[in-house]
Order: sequence, then structure tokens, then C-alpha cells
Amino acid sequence: MDRLLRSLALASALLAASAGATAAVPAASGDTLLIQRVRQEPGNLPTRGMSNAQVEAKYGAPSQRLQPAGGQKRAWPTIQRWAYPTFTVYFEKGRVIDAVANQASPDEIGPKPATR
Repeated sequence: MDRLLRSLALASALLAASAGATAAVPAASGDTLLIQRVRQEPGNLPTRGMSNAQVEAKYGAPSQRLQPAGGQKRAWPTIQRWAYPTFTVYFEKGRVIDAVANQASPDEIGPKPATR
């Protein structure tokens, strides 16, 4: 019981000391995460199920059409990727399966722009 009381006293003393110390410390600024930017600026990304033609009609021609990936086996469908300046679109059988926002700057933490 005596050990418990000493532990509680020590914990409360440390808590009081840390509360006084943190009041004088300025708020820290952190890195900008890609997910935070996307939540703040909801983008107009292609939605799942749109066709290639619908994406191109709505967003224009992609800045880059990357090499298809997959397709070595029947269980591995061929995935096409179209890179736009702010996002990358992934297609399977001519339909959007996902659209991902690209990094806005090198300091932002998140997926890097599409590469070959």
C-alpha cells in the first residue's frame, strides 16, 4: 500500500511539473500530410466505375499515359494508369477502380507522383 501511495504521489508531482512546463512551450508546427490537404480541399476526382471515355471527357487528356501493369496471368488483370497534374487514375477493363491525389510539394508526406 505504501508503494502505491508513493507511486501516486510521484505521478501527480510529474504531472504538475509537466503541466507548468508545457504552458510556456509554443505550439509546434508539423508536416503537412497529403490526407490532411485532401480533407481540407475536397478534390474533384474521378469516381469508381467511370469509363475511360467519361474520364477523358470530364478531365481532358491525361498528361501521361503510363505503361499497363499486370496481365501475366488471368487472375492478375491489366491495370492502366493515367497521370494528371493533381491526381492519378487507375483503370481495370476500361473502368476506374481508384483515383489517388498526388503530392503537391516535395515537403508533403504522401504518395509520390506516378512513375514508370
